[in-house]
Amino acid sequence: MHKDYWRANLKILIILLSIWFLVSFGFGIIFSDSLDQYQIGGFKLGFWFAQQGSIYLFVVLIFIYVHLMNKLDKKYKDHNDEEDKY
Repeated sequence: MHKDYWRANLKILIILLSIWFLVSFGFGIIFSDSLDQYQIGGFKLGFWFAQQGSIYLFVVLIFIYVHLMNKLDKKYKDHNDEEDKY
């Protein structure tokens, strides 16, 4: 049971950190020249992702992680409670 919990936890972490890596490294560095054709708030989009966008996304990902972990905890807590009855 604990292995399933940690496997699900690691899956969530890997997905969220991959998204953050894509946005911070990919959009801010690798694809910045392509994104600089567009602007947000008067700044080139590649520059914005490098300076602000990745930070904002990281904060959003923290809230998503908390939400997903609360669901995961509840799922495995309910499952553990059922096992404890027997």
